[in-house]
Amino acid sequence: MGNEFKYDGVTETHQWYDGTQHPWEFKRVWHMEPSLTDPDTVYAGVEDAALFRSSDGAKTWQELPGLRGAKGNLWQPGAGGMCLHTIILDPTNTDRIFVAISAAGVFRTDDAGKTWRPINNGLKSLYELPDPTAEVGHCVHSISMHRSKPEVLFMQKHWDVMRSDNGGDSWTEVSGNLPSDFGFPIAVHAHEPETIYVIPIKSDSEHFPPDGKLRVYRSRSGGNQWEALTNGLPQENCYVNILRDAMSVDTLDSCGVYFGTTGGQVYVSSDSGDHWSAIVENLPAVLSVEVQTLA
Repeated sequence: MGNEFKYDGVTETHQWYDGTQHPWEFKRVWHMEPSLTDPDTVYAGVEDAALFRSSDGAKTWQELPGLRGAKGNLWQPGAGGMCLHTIILDPTNTDRIFVAISAAGVFRTDDAGKTWRPINNGLKSLYELPDPTAEVGHCVHSISMHRSKPEVLFMQKHWDVMRSDNGGDSWTEVSGNLPSDFGFPIAVHAHEPETIYVIPIKSDSEHFPPDGKLRVYRSRSGGNQWEALTNGLPQENCYVNILRDAMSVDTLDSCGVYFGTTGGQVYVSSDSGDHWSAIVENLPAVLSVEVQTLA
């Protein structure tokens, strides 16, 4: 596997596509997450996968290097690179942070970022890893949490929709009756912590909805039992993709749900997914959708 270089316990290299060791290169920012308690603090997830924090309103940044100390030498990019794309801050515990990395897995800190550990127990990657139950190396596409239940996490993985009821210590599959358990985003209803949304994609090689029908799937039971939401969405000849950051919910009483497509459409449902309409149809590929509810 080649030499492994370290400084302060942090690897200076990670695995490359061919299994050799490759220097870290911080090329672009994938996600930013503001602190829940301090307006001057913000976190940034970057590619190659690393986590940075600013405590002065983004004037200066410092890496939290302990994350790459969590077996970072074994992390290896997937087809889309190796990016830290999800940051979740526990609203009840300022020391606890979750991050998701493609293609390394999910990691948690309980000491405000000093040390980290992989939390991938129960994940299986039958087609992507030599050891399908390895501690690191899983291609996690997105994770989500409801503020009222910070121990419950939902995950859309490269294959499989997963759930954890113990802060990521273990995961179980909740794909149930979905037509495909491949996809990118996953979202939780603003007021119903057991109501979750996914958008199935046909496969990892064919990035469009099964049968060319654009369907959002909703589970009101935290997984396993899913219903297709189609009212107002195209049900033939639809060959778009919905990327990991392109789905969001608002905090209004009726809980609006929003998503964008690689075809340039943005769809909204103002009633938790029961009815949909396109609010724009001629954008470039939509990479990210964020919603703010103004008082």
